[in-house]
Amino acid sequence: MKIRLNTDEEVVKSVKDGLKRTGGYCPCRLERTEENKCMCEEFKAQIKDPDFEGYCHCLLYYKEK
Repeated sequence: MKIRLNTDEEVVKSVKDGLKRTGGYCPCRLERTEENKCMCEEFKAQIKDPDFEGYCHCLLYYKEK
């Protein structure tokens, strides 16, 4: 298993700018809760799933099997 940044540098820059603007909360979500702080709880759960491969909600990270 490997976690990497999206290969699209424009997406990475956009999401990182959004994270700075929101104080570390996922810029793709409306609620500012601890569950939505990057790296979000949803993606942490997906990381633990051995069958999951794909992007986190905001497309910043990618989990490879």
